[in-house]
Amino acid sequence: MHLFFNSRVITLAMLASLAPFAIDTYLPAFHIIADDFLTSPENIQQSLTFYLVPYTVMTLFHGAISDSIGRIKTIQWGLALFFVASIGCALSTSAESLWFFRILQGIGGGAGNVVARAMVRDLYEGPQAQRVMATIQIIFGIAPAIAPMIGGLLLGFDWHAIFIFLALYATMMMVMSSYVLPETMPISDRLPFSFTNVKDRYKKLIANKEFLLLIVSISANFSAFFIYVLASPVFLMDHLGFNSQQFGYLFIPTVIGMMIGSFIAKRAAGIISSAKLLRTGYYWMTFIVSSNLLFCFFFANEAIINVGFIALYNIGMAAVMPVISIAALDQFPKMRGTAASGQAFSQMFFASIVAGLIVPVLWFSTFGLSLGLFLIFFIGLLTITKTKLWNK
Repeated sequence: MHLFFNSRVITLAMLASLAPFAIDTYLPAFHIIADDFLTSPENIQQSLTFYLVPYTVMTLFHGAISDSIGRIKTIQWGLALFFVASIGCALSTSAESLWFFRILQGIGGGAGNVVARAMVRDLYEGPQAQRVMATIQIIFGIAPAIAPMIGGLLLGFDWHAIFIFLALYATMMMVMSSYVLPETMPISDRLPFSFTNVKDRYKKLIANKEFLLLIVSISANFSAFFIYVLASPVFLMDHLGFNSQQFGYLFIPTVIGMMIGSFIAKRAAGIISSAKLLRTGYYWMTFIVSSNLLFCFFFANEAIINVGFIALYNIGMAAVMPVISIAALDQFPKMRGTAASGQAFSQMFFASIVAGLIVPVLWFSTFGLSLGLFLIFFIGLLTITKTKLWNK
């Protein structure tokens, strides 16, 4: 069956896509919500932080919980909490109440994303696992591009409709995950849950050098691109001269780049070895980030070229991500949920460092941003070359 029409693959992809919908759908409504609450847009923007912090912390636990109580039950509890929190957001009348319910959204919102990663490897083997992971990336890549547009359309009714939409999305995912996805964690294989047991599992993760190198590599690859997402207002408006209505000029090409890279990974599965695809992807990214750095240093800004380099980088990034992700999960076949949690946490941790420390230092010019892309990517390059996967 073609993967795009496989109900299991679609369900896993939609579970993974809940997070970008929860982050991006309400972005167009910041000023309207602020006016309604008689507060500043900055106070509403803080609701992003109140979502992301618990989301990041809970990525450490969702996978471990699913190793203990089962994949489906973990997804159901996370989605149920996200549903209640979304209704709470829609009924909020102050920034403080919105903050509270965004915290609850963050606690529940990551369950589907983390557990979906583990379930891909539970359900599929070898090249098929790579194809499925790549297909999920293609569908997942669409979410950040269409989420703000959906939010803008829903604003035609009312800002409350955005959170009602998120509640309905969670409801649909509860139904689909319950009826479409099988339970892939048999009771006989489940691990006891306690903070001591979870701590012991993470000790095993940390002690596995190959796993650490793989997740650092994939986290660095993504965070290098994420620099431009976080710096997009300055990059697009101050450096390239776009207006606030033209953010699609960055996000549409970069999402297309991710989709092309994911398609390459999907088509290469079973035809080109994982190691060869990995090395080819990194050689491509090395060429692109080096060219971007040289262009930004020697030449004046040219929007098509500046954005084009990022889109081209994303082709390589998305092509190697399924290969690295599957290899990382395969280090721990008996606790893939915990491994998926560790991988998700690593990506969020790297992204948080980029957001808080690196972007404000480097967004002074396109050269500064290109330098950040080059340096963070180089961290990923150094780590991946030390893995067994690279040297196969």
